[in-house]
Amino acid sequence: MRLTTKGRFAVTAMLDLAMNAQNGAVKLNDISERQNISLSYLEQLFGKLRRAKLVDSIRGPGGGYVLAAAADEISIAQIITAAEDRLDATLCSSKANCHNGAPCLTHDLWENLNRTINQYLSSVTLQTVLNQKDHHSNKIVHLTHIN
Repeated sequence: MRLTTKGRFAVTAMLDLAMNAQNGAVKLNDISERQNISLSYLEQLFGKLRRAKLVDSIRGPGGGYVLAAAADEISIAQIITAAEDRLDATLCSSKANCHNGAPCLTHDLWENLNRTINQYLSSVTLQTVLNQKDHHSNKIVHLTHIN
């Protein structure tokens, strides 16, 4: 099981957007430069994020993207799902047909792992991650001031 580039980049781009949208819409070009993600890849991802109603696009001068809801209302699971990324530990894509048309011996184990991961990612919001980042940044700043 692994999280693909689509899911990782979508989460990273959404975090960047949440951090930088306080002063208005954020241009994809800026996210691309800050996060070292190809602009064309971001355009594809943000099309999916917009269709999932996670971001809104603002046209015209000063245009770009903003979050469609507050950062504490957007879960990491929603972002990954919008990017069409599927975290699945089963070999059968949860179809229960991996052993000659029947579930394999470990199917339930991997299905439970899928549920646990989905529950966790559904419970974590953009704001949760931003708060953790701020908390870690404060520690670093605090340690710098001690020296």
